[in-house]
Amino acid sequence: MKPIRSTITLGCFCILLMSACKDTKKNEETGTISAEVKDKAIEITTEAMEFQAPDTIPSGWNTWRYINKSDQPHFILIDKHLDSITVEDFEAQVLPPFGEGITLMYQGKNDEAMQAFGKLPPWFSETYWPGGVGLISPGHTAETTLKLDPGHYIIECYVKMENGMFHTNMGMYKPLVVSNEKSDVVEPKADIAINISSGAGIVADPPITAGTYTFSVNYVDQIQHEHFQGHDVNLVKIDAGADLKTLENWMSWLNLDGLIDPVPEGFTFLGGVNDMPTGNHGYFKATLEAGQYALISEVPNASGKNMFKVFVVGLE
Repeated sequence: MKPIRSTITLGCFCILLMSACKDTKKNEETGTISAEVKDKAIEITTEAMEFQAPDTIPSGWNTWRYINKSDQPHFILIDKHLDSITVEDFEAQVLPPFGEGITLMYQGKNDEAMQAFGKLPPWFSETYWPGGVGLISPGHTAETTLKLDPGHYIIECYVKMENGMFHTNMGMYKPLVVSNEKSDVVEPKADIAINISSGAGIVADPPITAGTYTFSVNYVDQIQHEHFQGHDVNLVKIDAGADLKTLENWMSWLNLDGLIDPVPEGFTFLGGVNDMPTGNHGYFKATLEAGQYALISEVPNASGKNMFKVFVVGLE
């Protein structure tokens, strides 16, 4: 859990909130949608600014297959609020300050923006983030495997539109129930191990030959960085000649052109594991062709924190 210690900190941090089934079936008695296991992946699809996803999934390990059919970059951040908080509370008490605050920021009215974010409810300080799917470029699919306890969650994406407005404010959020029913998905075995911490940054021996790999992501610790958000791990393919500094700047929402549609030219995001608390771990799967890649965290000055690790993959 990441406590927020002042109204301004709470306001800034909450900007960053703007954070499943191969076939689904209707439960005639409850009216909810539950996951069919099939190939043991929960499918979530975005075609515009929405999550086409089940209402309920089993607890334990689940593989989230996120299919981005839209023309914008997205990710999935999982929010865990107090169990007493409903999606109606989220809509009425959180979204309006988000919209007002980010609008004022893009008008250069930072003091007024902080006052707007200060209208966020006190219960928001109890929110924590148990994972999610990393950034995924338009037309691509990402697979992330996570373990969730039973409870009520919200999934969201806070990437920004071209005008700076968060996707969450445009309706890109959805309540999710994790039931007491246990998933039969087995925890994956990793080909590549990644550790991430505030001290050492991203530590990994990335692959050097093309192929399909399962990466584990272990959160040695989790802290708030300058942007009031924690660190995460995202995989990105880098085209020849692409400007790495442009990518690093884009990964921080503190820059007005950061985390904003479109992704900078020359970069393709392939997923990852979103924010997790200290001691937690998750997995993501990706197919790598020959070329240049990076593991990068959505934090300011990622390279200075050793959270921007570039590597080259060759042919087998």
